[in-house]
Amino acid sequence: MEERDRMQGLYRMIDANRNRVAEGLRVMEDFTRFYREDRELTERIRRIRHAVRKNLHSLEGKMLAARCAARDPGREVSADSDLDRKTGHLQLIAGNFRRAEEGIRVIEEALHRLEMEELAKKYEGLRFRLYDLEKAVFLPTEKKQKMAFWEFSFYGITAEEYSLGRSKPEVVAEMLAAGIRIIQYREKEKDLREKYAETKVLRRMTRESGALFLVNDHVDLAQMVEADGVHIGQDDLPLPEVRKLLGPRKIIGVSTHCPEQARRAVAEGADYIGVGPLFATATKKDVCPPVGLGYLDFAVKEIPIPLVAIGGIKEHNLEEVCRHGAHCVALVTEITGAENIREKIGRLRALTKKYWR
Repeated sequence: MEERDRMQGLYRMIDANRNRVAEGLRVMEDFTRFYREDRELTERIRRIRHAVRKNLHSLEGKMLAARCAARDPGREVSADSDLDRKTGHLQLIAGNFRRAEEGIRVIEEALHRLEMEELAKKYEGLRFRLYDLEKAVFLPTEKKQKMAFWEFSFYGITAEEYSLGRSKPEVVAEMLAAGIRIIQYREKEKDLREKYAETKVLRRMTRESGALFLVNDHVDLAQMVEADGVHIGQDDLPLPEVRKLLGPRKIIGVSTHCPEQARRAVAEGADYIGVGPLFATATKKDVCPPVGLGYLDFAVKEIPIPLVAIGGIKEHNLEEVCRHGAHCVALVTEITGAENIREKIGRLRALTKKYWR
């Protein structure tokens, strides 16, 4: 009798969790179908949901015989709990992913106890497919939240040569304190070991401040310090190859100097573009001639991804750049070379008030 009860209990576990998983997957499927309107994700969820049920058809009779909802002590526990109440659709979907993943794991373990190893392996595979699916569902939201940093903001870039003898961490600390939420590490002259040490420090600082951290040129450094992404130029590694190295979660920005380069960056999957140099600048040694505000006008009107206006922008011409529609601006030496960085950023921000909300 004891062995029979044990077996009945395992079949009840499998039965309850199969239903739990299928219900959770159905919520996610309808979310991607009706809210996200994403055909591919909807189909991926549907296939997993069908597999969860189909793989257990051979046990259907035993599971039904073991089912006894009226005796389930978990019903009262669930009824008295408010842990399942969700405050928004993202929390709802995250909760149902947890529900499905945990339920599949219970099925998997119960099948191991029943010595059904091949079937257990199938559910292990479904669980890992679900982990990948969760990333695919939430990635667009995570990326969208990060890209919102480009709206009505300054884009901070390090420039030690113009920082009045201050170190990069000193300058970046002032930028962060003044509210800048995008920091790009740009360093051409130092050796890689020094760059690695500096990027580690800046990554920690930006993470603690809730800011984004990007590395100029060096994909390897960005990977090692877990930066949010990289910024590459026209002569750097091809964007599609950089994407293969970094994956879809990371941000990739591309410097562009003409409409053709901007269109190509969009087609190849850039997350944002740099537009410039708008005016003459000596910050970069190998800079191209100024592209002028006409190119900024084109980019604002025609390019569907965020952009940062850059190159020769100072306090005296910042309003002009904003009038032409730039919502994100990099003023490199104007900020790093200021005696009081916080005061300088405050003055710059005041100039943008009539153009930025």
